[in-house]
Amino acid sequence: MKCVNIKTGKIAAFFIAALVCSQLTAQSVNLVPNGSFEANDGKIKSLGQLDKVTSWLSPTGAKTDAFINNKIKDPKKDKLYNSVEQNAYGKEKAKEGVNYAGIVAYSYNDKMPRTYAMVKLDAPLKKGVRYCVTFNVSLAEASKYACNQLGANFSNKAYAVDDPKASIIDDVVNVRQRDNKIINATYNWEKICGVYEAKGGEKYLTIGNFIKNENVKTETNKKPKDMDAEVIPAAYYYLDDVSVVMMDASAECSCAGDEPKNEYSTMVFQKSVIVNSKMTPAQVMNAQQTFFAFGKANLSPDGKSMLDLIAQKMTENPAMKLEVIGHSDVMEDSVGVEKTQYSGMAEKRVDAVIAYLKGKGIDPNRLISVVENSAIPNDEISESDDQELQMAKNRRVTFRAL
Repeated sequence: MKCVNIKTGKIAAFFIAALVCSQLTAQSVNLVPNGSFEANDGKIKSLGQLDKVTSWLSPTGAKTDAFINNKIKDPKKDKLYNSVEQNAYGKEKAKEGVNYAGIVAYSYNDKMPRTYAMVKLDAPLKKGVRYCVTFNVSLAEASKYACNQLGANFSNKAYAVDDPKASIIDDVVNVRQRDNKIINATYNWEKICGVYEAKGGEKYLTIGNFIKNENVKTETNKKPKDMDAEVIPAAYYYLDDVSVVMMDASAECSCAGDEPKNEYSTMVFQKSVIVNSKMTPAQVMNAQQTFFAFGKANLSPDGKSMLDLIAQKMTENPAMKLEVIGHSDVMEDSVGVEKTQYSGMAEKRVDAVIAYLKGKGIDPNRLISVVENSAIPNDEISESDDQELQMAKNRRVTFRAL
């Protein structure tokens, strides 16, 4: 993110811009150092050398692989070649940058020990805070199998399993795909992502398969005709572009094809509110509304700008309290009975707005949550509005200054 330079003399504007910049930057910082495996602490000449990649570790006795952008003239002479362009298990272009890692996620009868990629985060996770966790995998062509159960684990301490034969880390999976499907594509990358609510103090992220073989689903992978590498009795995945980012209440963390598709209206109504100098602070805040798409609680850029104005008025009037009133449309209430992702939308919208205002320094004790659901239609609906527009006008949060 780039922050705009402010000309000397505009001190107030500078501090406001600096504050906004620091807040936005903090929300988008990746806590995973060297998440795309680009920086190395030493020369990587063979497999099993992830520990030479800056910040990354092999947490078990079976060492994890790192693949680098290194052209090798005759890779057939060395089965341990580790170039990204052609390596021991296939080939793949990096998802981000030029390098990536590789892990054994499953092997038949444990003929090959599992491997994991572990990294110490730049800062411990904060209790109760939600984080968007993402990483990308691609099945290597030499894999005889593909599997599910690929996931991420957070821990306060580093794993340290020295025995190569006891290479499975049997622990909880904090993040994996919603449908936990078998990942069988041997070309391009597939993103795995999810939201993790921290217990507090987690310092390490470990990626791999934490589930015993009897609970892992597999399928046989067909060897590509043009592949020179020797088939291995395992599901081997390339790994790249790992991130852990703090979320605010209005943020979303979604993977393509992993979040449920919105089967309903995507319309978001917009309204321009005219504010003049004759209006009281209460009148200014009461005039504001922010609108949402069907089944969504994330704030639009216009919504955030409006809330910035409300935060300013609340700061200027420290004795004032504010009711934050959440609304949904009748279809959301109806659909939400059977589809949980659409239930409680009015409350979710109120929570998102309150979280945003808290982030702007407003004491939460001054913010009163009111949930109306679809009980109060927007009085700005006109007879000429079609049904979709009427519902879009009802999906909103309104305000009442006290």
